[in-house]
Amino acid sequence: MTDTLKQALLEPSRRPAVVRDLHELVDAEVAEKSGVSGMAVKGGYSVLKKMNAQFVPDAIDSMLDAFVERTEPFYADFRAGGSGSLEQYFAQRPAEVANALLGVTDDRAQASQRDSVKKVYAKLRPQAQKHVEEALPRLAAVIERHVTAAA
Repeated sequence: MTDTLKQALLEPSRRPAVVRDLHELVDAEVAEKSGVSGMAVKGGYSVLKKMNAQFVPDAIDSMLDAFVERTEPFYADFRAGGSGSLEQYFAQRPAEVANALLGVTDDRAQASQRDSVKKVYAKLRPQAQKHVEEALPRLAAVIERHVTAAA
């Protein structure tokens, strides 16, 4: 195992595979959404992908360094604990991990010069928390796969 997520996920030769796997994670999470809100998420995601097929992977790539930085303390704590899986570790603190990850998009929204962006983000943020928490098992699997490959 590598000592840091930065070593495992941001190394230039591995980064494209990490971005691809995270894009597949987003696709899978969206595909599993159900109900009225799920239909809205799927519809919006479909439109977004039709408008710009590279939007999601480009967004992931542009925010990956910040996501890794926000996740690194959890990974260090997990490694120090020495037992269990990263998925189990995340499952014990879903709100904390999700809030740390969403801190990246919180910062971006806050930095926006457009009030409309800030307003829309503020409306979507509570649902985003739930969606990120639901995605944590898949995220843990992606991280563990790349950590193992980097070792």
